[in-house]
Amino acid sequence: MELEITEKKNNPLLKRTEVQFVTKHANEGTPNRKLIRSELADALNTKQENIIIDSLTSSFGSNISKGYAKAYSSQDHAANVEREFQLKRNKVQAQPKKKEEKQESAESKEKEEEK
Repeated sequence: MELEITEKKNNPLLKRTEVQFVTKHANEGTPNRKLIRSELADALNTKQENIIIDSLTSSFGSNISKGYAKAYSSQDHAANVEREFQLKRNKVQAQPKKKEEKQESAESKEKEEEK
């Protein structure tokens, strides 16, 4: 399998790099997400766990697949930005901290009001 990055865009607001890529897989089926994530991690010099593959499409009878992936600076950033089904599909273990932060801030506000 050959992986070629066709477009690379840095998105500092969401702390990620967005990548369009093409894979050539002669005499093979469409490669699975795990294999593509490891190839992208090598190409982008990041950890495999920080990469979310958003889409991967192949044409019938073709040995070329096109895809779109996002490489985050950490798993926590990915968990806070990405939708839950994308995290499950890409097997990212980090959980979003938004709910915990909201609960902690609500508790601290209640304590301040009591004083």
